[in-house]
Amino acid sequence: MVRITRVYTGGGDKGQTSLVDGSRRMKSDPRFETVGTCDELNSILGCVLMEVKRMPSHDDGGDRTNVQRVELVVVEALGRIQHELFDLGAELACPPEDVPEYMTLIGKEQSELLVKEMDAWLEDLEPLTSFILPTGSPPVATMHVGRCIARRLERSMVQLLESEGKDAIRPTALVYINRLSDWLFVMGRWVSGMLGEDETLWLPLGKRSSERGVADRVNKMRSNDDDFSDL
Repeated sequence: MVRITRVYTGGGDKGQTSLVDGSRRMKSDPRFETVGTCDELNSILGCVLMEVKRMPSHDDGGDRTNVQRVELVVVEALGRIQHELFDLGAELACPPEDVPEYMTLIGKEQSELLVKEMDAWLEDLEPLTSFILPTGSPPVATMHVGRCIARRLERSMVQLLESEGKDAIRPTALVYINRLSDWLFVMGRWVSGMLGEDETLWLPLGKRSSERGVADRVNKMRSNDDDFSDL
C-alpha cells in the first residue's frame, strides 16, 4: 500500500526528480515526459467523467433513459481505465531493467477487453462515410481531446524507444495505448448515438461551397439588433 504523508519535498527544486528505483534524472528526460503525458491523459478522462455526471437525466418529457445508460457504461469503463493508466504510469516511471517484481503490469488481456468493448459499441453504430469533426456534447468533445492525448502518449513512448533502446517500453504497453485511443474514439461515437446527436462529417475543401466567412453576418447583426430572421 502506498503511503503519502507529504506532497512537497523540495527534492525537485533544481530540476531533477526520481524514478521508482530512486535514481535521479532531469525533469526534461523523455521518460518523465512520457509519465507526465500518461498523467495528463488520466486527468482528461476525469473531466469526461465529470461531464457525463452533469448530463441532465430528466427533461420535460420525463426520464432520459439513454442518459442513464450512458452514465452507467462510461463511469464503469473509465473508472477501470483510470486505474489502468496509473498502473501504466507506475511502470513508465521505472527504468526498464529495474521494474519491481511486486508491480502488476498491463497485459494482453487489458487490450483484448478494449477490443471487446469496441466491438459491442460498433454493433450500435453505422459505418463512417468520412472522418468526423472533433465536436459534440461536452462529454463527447472531451473524449476527442482524450484520444488525441492518448496518441501523443503513444508517440512519446515510441520516442522513448528511440532514445533508450528497444527494451525501454514493453510491446504490450504500447499495444494497450494504441488500442485505447481507438477505444476513446469509438466510445465517443457510441455516446453521441445514444444521446441522439448528429455527427459532423468532414467535407473536403474541394466539395465545400464558397466560404465567405462571417463578416457579412456580423455587419448585419450590427444593424438588426432585434430582428434575426434574415441573418
